[in-house]
Amino acid sequence: MGTPEPYTMTDTKLKRIASLTARDPHKRFDCLMHLFNEESLAGCFPELDGRKAVGTDGVDKADYGRELNDNLKELVTRMKRMAYRPGPVRRVLIPKEDKPGAMRPLGISNFEDKLVQKMVHKVLESIYEPLFLDCSYGFRPGRDCHDAIRALLDHLFRYEVQTIIDVDVANFFGTIDPPLLLKMLSAKISDPRFLRYLARMFKSGVLAEGDLRVSDEGVPQGSNCSPILANIFAHYVIDTWFEETVKPHCAGRVALFRYCDDLVICCQYEQDAARIHKALAGRLSWVSAHAKRGENQARPVLQARPTGRPPGRGLRLSWVYVLLGAVATRGGGAESENQRRAVAQETQAGQCLGTGHAKPAAAPRALGDILCQATGTHP
Repeated sequence: MGTPEPYTMTDTKLKRIASLTARDPHKRFDCLMHLFNEESLAGCFPELDGRKAVGTDGVDKADYGRELNDNLKELVTRMKRMAYRPGPVRRVLIPKEDKPGAMRPLGISNFEDKLVQKMVHKVLESIYEPLFLDCSYGFRPGRDCHDAIRALLDHLFRYEVQTIIDVDVANFFGTIDPPLLLKMLSAKISDPRFLRYLARMFKSGVLAEGDLRVSDEGVPQGSNCSPILANIFAHYVIDTWFEETVKPHCAGRVALFRYCDDLVICCQYEQDAARIHKALAGRLSWVSAHAKRGENQARPVLQARPTGRPPGRGLRLSWVYVLLGAVATRGGGAESENQRRAVAQETQAGQCLGTGHAKPAAAPRALGDILCQATGTHP
């Protein structure tokens, strides 16, 4: 099914929204639901993967597509009457690639809900993509884990870095506070119907082991719009806070590199790292009562480069580049699988930015371990 001409008009409207928010970061949008029409939703249909698992209603892409026009017409009619309600998400557990034996919850929505989520993603992306900072790399158009690594390597080579803070926020999607997220969204969006549908998505519930559970926190990981929602949440909670509050209070140069819920903070001085570590732990605890604790919480790792060593000297880039193996697993699907293969081939061939180093036999998983072995330092 080709993309119909009216959908091109919707695409143009989305670009117009992006242009407006880029020129005026404080501009609010009070009329967004007109973008959810038969033509725009029909344009989302071919973008959905028909091989994905089905939701609680058992309807797949082929089933929905047999009467696509009638189904979309009926869906839009319900949305105009505010009668559309997202179905519960079917939860499945999948193994974590970087943690043997650990499982990650994944939410599988009904196909009709996937169509709406896809359009929600496009609308939110057009509004917020111009606002996202350069330190954010995950789930953004034109950016990927390779760009994050290049930026990190460039910083390590250009500037003196005494301490690295490696942060992995546990269950990031599951600990997002929906009321707080809606309050953040209302700063840019004043369309009450759009916000009401987002609230319904958050409260649609999760079907696990035959039990329907409605939680007051978290967004289902695996939905089409959860990545953009997570990025919006992290933009306000982490990125802008770091840029506007943390940086002005540091004695030396500090830099943040974020890929979804994985953060790396480079600090010129160790005392700055200690203060950031303490402030970041408090920040995450303030945002969510379930912020990461214990061995997995934000922690300073060993020195990336001993004090006095010129920037860039002694760094074996192929070791640092192994971080891609962990980052590229985010998102799942064929895209991340292709990224993992590319990482393996590129590192194995020793072509990491022309270093000529071969991939080590057992690659470390943590960034701290990577930098330790790259620089020859020890805790």
